[in-house]
Amino acid sequence: MSPNIDPRGTGHVLDIDHLRVTFATDAGDVYAVKDVSLEVNPGEVVAIVGESGSGKTVTAKTILGLLPETAISSGAVLINGNNVISVSPAKLRQIRGRDVAMVFQEPSTALNPVFTVGWQIAEGIRAHAHGTGGRVSAKEAKSRAIDALRKVGIPDPENRVDYYPHQFSGGQKQRVVIAAALALNPGLIVADEPTTALDVTVQAEILQLLRDLRDKYGTSIVLITHNMGVVADLADRVVVMYQGDVVEEATAKVLFAEPKQEYTRKLLAAVPHLGRNSASEGMTARAHQDRKVLVEAKGLTIEYPGRLGSPGFKAVDGVSFTLSEGEVFGLVGESGSGKTTIGRAIAGLNRTTGGSLKVLDYEMLNLKERTFKPLRKEIGFVFQDPAASFNPQLTIGDCVAEPLIIHSNPTPAQARKRVGELLESVQLPASYADRFPHELSGGQRQRASLARALILNPKLLIADEPTSALDVSVQAVVLELFKDIQSEFGFAALFISHDLAVVDILSHWVGVLYKGKLVEQGLGTQVMGNPQHDYTRRLIASLPVPDPDEQARRREASRSLLAG
Repeated sequence: MSPNIDPRGTGHVLDIDHLRVTFATDAGDVYAVKDVSLEVNPGEVVAIVGESGSGKTVTAKTILGLLPETAISSGAVLINGNNVISVSPAKLRQIRGRDVAMVFQEPSTALNPVFTVGWQIAEGIRAHAHGTGGRVSAKEAKSRAIDALRKVGIPDPENRVDYYPHQFSGGQKQRVVIAAALALNPGLIVADEPTTALDVTVQAEILQLLRDLRDKYGTSIVLITHNMGVVADLADRVVVMYQGDVVEEATAKVLFAEPKQEYTRKLLAAVPHLGRNSASEGMTARAHQDRKVLVEAKGLTIEYPGRLGSPGFKAVDGVSFTLSEGEVFGLVGESGSGKTTIGRAIAGLNRTTGGSLKVLDYEMLNLKERTFKPLRKEIGFVFQDPAASFNPQLTIGDCVAEPLIIHSNPTPAQARKRVGELLESVQLPASYADRFPHELSGGQRQRASLARALILNPKLLIADEPTSALDVSVQAVVLELFKDIQSEFGFAALFISHDLAVVDILSHWVGVLYKGKLVEQGLGTQVMGNPQHDYTRRLIASLPVPDPDEQARRREASRSLLAG
């Protein structure tokens, strides 16, 4: 009998039957999963989608028995005839890794930095051998770890098995996490947002790897994601969750073509799609040139010195561009391309080492904080993760007012009035000023972060991946808000992102960074519609779109491009 088949004869790898999960809190029970039933067949990819709070991740964690002690579960989660909810801890340890394994969202936190990746993969192999009364020698465990690394496409696995996590790129670390999950050949993998933190080209590689696991080895996959492009690219069947319930279930092709529920239709409508509603429609290159320049880079270089005589690292290498008033300049590229380094240099948070960078007519080369400080009030910054950028011990009102207090010394009444005005302009009630950051949702915190960046009426705004951590529907609201606010206040903005569709919606002018060099720039419609550089073409080809048929065509075109 195939190890992927349920011995009860249903043929399912996973059966979830009337699952309910509640969390006990001081305020009473909170229902996270209300009544969920679904199944997964051998060699099938089932995507569970929905916004934060829909119950999708709680459902996924229930499959491996990873819920905290405050959770109360009922119903059944059957894997190879074993109900994960009711089995003993010893039996649960046997099921994990052997029958089902998990791929976590952030590989950097899933891997232990002080052990080699080979040791970490072998750890699970040794633990299961010990649990079943057998023994695996260190040599055999290492050999199986090498095989697992080879299976996920890590080059030179015989040597790299002894590498530490920091010696791998982000995409390779995710491959290592998948290798650890595959070490015991489980029939089912639960992948919780496995590509959210990855660039589009690396994301395409991981999706192809998961597809190969399904097609070559018959591995079943439960995919948890809010990225509908990823769903269209990989899933066979889709389960849509909303507030703890399954509201719709269908094959991927049917769901994208004919969604039945209003919530599903809204979810799909919120997905940014390259080429639709481009901000640069109707703009001309002449209009870009005729506006007053606020940021001008000429041959900009930012180099970090090496240690102990080793050569330095050029994060930014000879970059030239201009950002004009009232304009949004979208800066795209993979992690390590230098886009965040440039954004921080414009804000005076990174030092430039060569060329020229003028910000509001101030030369940033050989920056002196004393002379630059008066210009800081003209520059706003929206960070990627608002939860990390807000002081958790201060109210939202205090966090938003902080730049105003530092630069303008207002009275408490003046500060509160200004904070209330800004919160309402970003579609938050003024009363939210009295709440703490943890009392707001991710989208609400990002709106408050935008209010803080605007409180001094800056001429220039730097937004560093401000929507990458948000659900698709929340992202759509924040993007529309950003467009409205930018039009109303008229500030210039540097919008940094690896999501080309998001940049296309917001940006008038687009620059593409690759390994520290600006390889292409121009009007958004030109760069996205008729890319001239091979790297730009690869980026665009790697971006999954929320249409299974179109995505299949794009995937083939991308393979041809890479082969060429």
